[in-house]
Amino acid sequence: MVGTSNRVKSTNDLELKDRLVAINRVTKVTKGGRTFSFAAIVVVGNEDGIIGWGLGKAGEVTTAIAKGVEAAKKNLIKVPIHKGTIPHEQVAKFGGAQVFLKPATAGTGVKAGGAMRAVLESVGVTDVLAKSKGSSNPHNLVKATIEALAEMRSPFMVAQNRGISVEKVFKG
Repeated sequence: MVGTSNRVKSTNDLELKDRLVAINRVTKVTKGGRTFSFAAIVVVGNEDGIIGWGLGKAGEVTTAIAKGVEAAKKNLIKVPIHKGTIPHEQVAKFGGAQVFLKPATAGTGVKAGGAMRAVLESVGVTDVLAKSKGSSNPHNLVKATIEALAEMRSPFMVAQNRGISVEKVFKG
């Protein structure tokens, strides 16, 4: 689960960029006919380790996106990024979507598709190998990817928890 230790407290001084992941048009059938509304899932990030997601629903697409951005700014997390990639392999699952993230060497690029790509680029990862298994539902993929990123631990955190130096973390 997503821990509270890596939550971001203030969004005032952050330069957040928003990315639209998916728009879903939903229909409500009433006595007077069909009523259309839109649900937009949005990811915001500063491309330097801060990421958040939000879901906005409204009668118009632009309003739904704006609501999604506001919701995303309310649940930001900090992700450790080491030399443009993630510190270690990670697997996470949300609903029917399962994601696998693996660090890659410099120059590899973001090898991920769809919703995972939007999340990884927004957080600032430049080199990563990613695989999604199971459901391709963008909502669950975004949530699973962010859950995997939230569980990441930097080498400095591991060294501090074990009470050893950072060099010993890489040797052991």
